[in-house]
Amino acid sequence: MTLLLSIIVVVIDLSQNISKLSDNGSTVMEALTNYYPFFLLWIVNTFLPIAVFISAIYFTSRLANQTEFVAMNSGGMSFFRLTYPYLIVALIIGVLSFFVNHMWLPHANIYKNEYYYTYMQRASREQEYFKGRPISSHISPTEYLFVHNYNRRTKNGNGFLYQRFDSVDTRRMVYQLRAHDLVWSDNDSVYTLNSYYERFIRPDRADSIHHGQRVTQKFNVSPDELLPEGYVAETMNSLELQRFIEREKFKGSASINVYLNELYQRTSLPFSAIILTLLALSLASVKRRGGLGLNLAIGTGIAFVYIFGNEASKVFANVGDMPPLLAVWISNIVFGVVTLILYIRRAYK
Repeated sequence: MTLLLSIIVVVIDLSQNISKLSDNGSTVMEALTNYYPFFLLWIVNTFLPIAVFISAIYFTSRLANQTEFVAMNSGGMSFFRLTYPYLIVALIIGVLSFFVNHMWLPHANIYKNEYYYTYMQRASREQEYFKGRPISSHISPTEYLFVHNYNRRTKNGNGFLYQRFDSVDTRRMVYQLRAHDLVWSDNDSVYTLNSYYERFIRPDRADSIHHGQRVTQKFNVSPDELLPEGYVAETMNSLELQRFIEREKFKGSASINVYLNELYQRTSLPFSAIILTLLALSLASVKRRGGLGLNLAIGTGIAFVYIFGNEASKVFANVGDMPPLLAVWISNIVFGVVTLILYIRRAYK
């Protein structure tokens, strides 16, 4: 089921982007090797709970239509015992999804987003994303960083200024670093500053001034984190994302709910696979007059309600109408309660 959904999505997406690939200097083969493997990981992980749900509906309905459950009950097997293999497989899928969400998927999103913003956007949107932009950021309670113009594509900028103060209360500057231009290195996460001017400010004696042609500095924050509108949260593992959210809270970012949604969803999504598996078992283990077709229709409708409710709640959280934690978990809470009621009714039927 997951493979079928993935192939359909890839075919539709590729057919809609062929003209963009051609206009931006790429090919279908390059997209299939450099973009869609990482895109598929994202798609599979996103739709995995729904695929598991529909698969469990299909498999369980076939057992019910062939009166296998009648034979199991006649042999003394309880419904709780029947649940074991469903629950074990759901837990395996949930644990795997948990690690993919928190560790592996963010790394894949780096390559997916880089290719997408380079080759799969219209020229106007690509220029908007990659055009030079100023950076003005409060990176810690006593540190400020400014760049007059930074370019995402070339990873360099000009007009660099870094200032550090002694404390939040006194606000007395103790250090300042200027540079004509900078280059960001993704490999070692450092800034290379050219034509730099360094000033140590000391209250009890003369300032100490140094200058030179080149120096490397590490500030524990990347330019993409300072320009977070490019879906930067998707490219961080959960530990990095938590630190990033704390910095954004300190800065008073207006997008903080978007980042919190991303963080909380990485945990809620694996739990949904377990909940939907037990829901499928509770619904499809009863033989109905409509048979397999009716169960699949019911399952598809429930899947639509789940997806719609989940996305709608995230939108409410993004605009501040709902707490992000509640928005991400509300679908699991509602469907969890429904699953519990249906499961108990089925077990004691």
